[in-house]
Amino acid sequence: MDDLQATTSHTQRQWLLNYYFARAAFSVAWVLAALKLAPHAPGLQAALLVLYPAWDAVANLIDGRRSGGLAQNRTQAINVVVSVAVTLAVGAALGDMHRVLGVFGAWAILAGLLQLGTAWRRRKSSDAQWPMILSGAQSALAGTTFILQARMPAEPTLSTIAGYAGFGTFYFLVAAATLAVRRRTAGKV
Repeated sequence: MDDLQATTSHTQRQWLLNYYFARAAFSVAWVLAALKLAPHAPGLQAALLVLYPAWDAVANLIDGRRSGGLAQNRTQAINVVVSVAVTLAVGAALGDMHRVLGVFGAWAILAGLLQLGTAWRRRKSSDAQWPMILSGAQSALAGTTFILQARMPAEPTLSTIAGYAGFGTFYFLVAAATLAVRRRTAGKV
């Protein structure tokens, strides 16, 4: 590997480390707000429901651009479009948590498969992609569960989605920690 490739590879690893930690930090803050604050503030609940897919769109847009551009990262480009559409759909469905959960379910399936595709493509050039592959697969399964729950008579709650976000946090932390440990063991502290 020549010096330019090594520098580019190191820069990409550093970007992914920061990106995964940022995604985890956002998710932790979102879950805490959803579980501790939103039950006492219905307006905050609505804002959090719209914010979650909007953040995913922004995060995928930034990562896609930082990782060679959206033309080279089609799964992320598609994820941006899907997440923007879901943001609008959640906003339109806010009066009915069954519909909101159904929209989140469809989004979790699509976004999970797209995340899995992104991680699968990156696995040869970037470390720590197995947590992202597992996260994408679990997201798709959770989406199926959301769609089934949305059809049940019991009123869905924000805590259901918070649990989903919590698992996402876990996978982003595992990926970031894996990158950090590999960086440290490679002597690039």
